[in-house]
Amino acid sequence: MSRRILMLLIPAVFLSACRFLGNQPEEEVIALAYDKYLYRSELEGVVPGGVTPADSVEIARQYIDNWIRQQVLLNHAEGNLAKDQMDFEKQLENYRNSLIIYEYESELIRQKLDTVVSVEEIETFYRENESNFQLRENIVRVSYVKIPRGIEDSPKAKKAKQYLQSSGPEDKEKIIELCENTTITYRPDDENWIAFSDLMRELPLEIYDQENFLKNRSFHETGDSLFIYFVRINDYKIRESTSPLSLETESIRNMILNRRKQELINNMQQEVFQEALKNKEFEIF
Repeated sequence: MSRRILMLLIPAVFLSACRFLGNQPEEEVIALAYDKYLYRSELEGVVPGGVTPADSVEIARQYIDNWIRQQVLLNHAEGNLAKDQMDFEKQLENYRNSLIIYEYESELIRQKLDTVVSVEEIETFYRENESNFQLRENIVRVSYVKIPRGIEDSPKAKKAKQYLQSSGPEDKEKIIELCENTTITYRPDDENWIAFSDLMRELPLEIYDQENFLKNRSFHETGDSLFIYFVRINDYKIRESTSPLSLETESIRNMILNRRKQELINNMQQEVFQEALKNKEFEIF
């Protein structure tokens, strides 16, 4: 470390002797790098409450070390850049202006944005932009029963398979009732779409040609060392086909809200500009 850098880890017995130089008020100095001082007051809030004394010391040490490293790099950069390369006044002004405008626009959105998106709006947006919603993978709607090994040939297991293969709503109720009193598990979630790859991770499925499998199977039996699975494929969609609305609802809602945000900001900007123009608050020379 350069001879112009000094880090002072000051023992408690000497703390009262540490002072600002010159006409500044008395304050504890804990580190010095070149002509820059780090004061104890700057550590306030760095160490969170509830930590052990040992952890407090380590957190403070890391903060001081990072501060010194920053000063070293800053000094090195300043020594290797021309004066005009370090003139950031214009950039800082632009950055400040952008932050002020952003903060105002964020507050405007917080106060004025209508966040209620109706089902009708979502459906209309989906219809008008349907070609933009394409699936990136195959999806399915399935229901299945999971039967422990050893009872797969039992009357109840056979009944469960029979009910699962049936399309009658009364058989769905029967399979639910049957599984309540047995070790057979029923997954009736046939209304929600899931990725076929997720189903393959959930069940012992080894399918190498997903599209061919889906086009030619509506019922499938599989198993592992512990369970037999009867799987009913209620519906499917192949990748690159149109994604169903139920999968896109949340993203459409966000799109609609983002559009409203932009409209709100654009309208505000136009109103403010027109008001300034009307009041002759600016001139172009």
